[in-house]
Amino acid sequence: MEGGIHGGTDVSAFRECFSLTWKNPYVLRLAFSAGIGGLLFGYDTGVISGALLYIRDDFKTVDRETWLQEMIVSMAVAGAIVGAAIGGWANDKFGRRSAILMADFLFLVGAIVMAAAPNPSLLVIGRVFVGFGVGMASMTAPLYISEASPAKIRGALVSTNGFLITGGQFLSYLINLAFTNVTGTWRWMLGIAGIPALLQFILMFTLPESPRWLYRKGREEEAKAILRRIYSAEDVEQEIRALKDSVESEIREVGSSEKINMIKLCKTKTVRRGLIAGVGLQVFQQFVGINTVMYYSPTIIQLAGFASNRTAILLSLVTAGLNAFGSIISIYFIDRIGRKKLLIISLFGVIISLGLLTGVFYEAISHAPAISSLESHRFKNITCPDYNSAIETNAWDCMTCLKASSTSCGFCSSPSGKERPGACWIANDSVKDLCHNENRLWYTRGCPSNFGWFALLGLGLYIISFSPGMGTVPWIVNSEIYPLRFRGICGGIAATANWISNLIVAQSFLSLTEAIGTSWTFLIFGVISVIALLFVVVCVPETKGMPMEEIEKMLEGRSLKFKFWKKRPQQLVEKQNQSA
Repeated sequence: MEGGIHGGTDVSAFRECFSLTWKNPYVLRLAFSAGIGGLLFGYDTGVISGALLYIRDDFKTVDRETWLQEMIVSMAVAGAIVGAAIGGWANDKFGRRSAILMADFLFLVGAIVMAAAPNPSLLVIGRVFVGFGVGMASMTAPLYISEASPAKIRGALVSTNGFLITGGQFLSYLINLAFTNVTGTWRWMLGIAGIPALLQFILMFTLPESPRWLYRKGREEEAKAILRRIYSAEDVEQEIRALKDSVESEIREVGSSEKINMIKLCKTKTVRRGLIAGVGLQVFQQFVGINTVMYYSPTIIQLAGFASNRTAILLSLVTAGLNAFGSIISIYFIDRIGRKKLLIISLFGVIISLGLLTGVFYEAISHAPAISSLESHRFKNITCPDYNSAIETNAWDCMTCLKASSTSCGFCSSPSGKERPGACWIANDSVKDLCHNENRLWYTRGCPSNFGWFALLGLGLYIISFSPGMGTVPWIVNSEIYPLRFRGICGGIAATANWISNLIVAQSFLSLTEAIGTSWTFLIFGVISVIALLFVVVCVPETKGMPMEEIEKMLEGRSLKFKFWKKRPQQLVEKQNQSA
């Protein structure tokens, strides 16, 4: 069976959420203050993509070694795995608010270390500290918001965390663009990340702990006082009774002092079913390739044939803006059409866009400009050594030049047009300046192409499809689907799975593109997206509009429902409404 739907949710949830601005600003204050954790998450995801272009310019070892670039990106993700795992335990032990404060402190330390890093090693250490904070905040912020939100608008309020994630990514691209011509470019980009962490640290000191966590810990009067500020007078007593019944039921079933372990989690039917849906969504969120696009979007744009760092960052700003816009769409629709339908619509768009990207990059590689022997030998001692020693130079094109194995080589476009045969020269700053002084374009990461704008179209379609569904819904589902007693630890498990998947994708993307090509890499993501669609149809329940205590009852008796678009029998809906 699927989750019950409470009357009026479809029509008025978004409007009611908006009306909190004057009716109950306290709830919005809770949501947006905790949601700054999402801003930290998003900013770090986005800022490294632009900063990496300039880190490569400052540290030549980073520019030469693909694995070092991947390490700088992915060590924050490795730290986030540990942060998410510790965060699950810290949430249940010390509370949601305390976990957010710990995350802010770790993020601030990491931002300072990165900004001051004199070498790649210290930069990686700073990235690990930032990862600790991001991992802890990524699972705690939606959990805190969810537990402090009325059921009818819970999805919309938790979606504000998703909006702030995408808003953080958009902000990071603005910061990247603003500092492109400033001394210490990437240090400013990474160091500014400490400001929102400090802001949230201050704000969270003025806010209370999660009322559900307080009630579970026996601090009932504190919890009731907070719930009375969150819920209307006619709803608060019903919410308190439901919370009391849920806690008493847990204590009768397992005993209040029994420790939680993996065997206990797997044996509990509601938890097991929740984990399958929650962990599965978090894993697929990463394996459909989203953070490949966000971490490496400037690099992907250069692979599509745009040569300038500044141009790549400017065009990446468009994708980040679409990502933020998509999260606003999510806020509007999440409590209108439901979590599951939004996921399915999202994945259909992702599959189509990945198919488009696969075709665009295949065509771009197939039509790479040829290498002109005359242009390549026009100057002494700068011709690419691999081209000089090649027996069949007629088969060489721009992609062959960029993949030269013995020495790093670049492509200087023809003065008569960037798609015309150009020169294959050694890649260094002096040769780059020589090419630019002749009003020609210099390429080291991608080749000139007539298909570049189609790649941007594919990226835009991907982002606007992903963001409203797969971008926000996995975090919403994981913040509401687990029983109260297991909510912190299960949320930590799901977030850890998300970050492990993120690490695998971030650590392998550039290597995959070098080994099998960009088009085949996007094709792999497309196949995974089809599998994700099947998973959502079969394994993910609908939780729209249900009180958190009712979700547990729904999971207890839930069966697989393939015809997700059909409404449930009216008598079943009414029965669940009465039980709420």
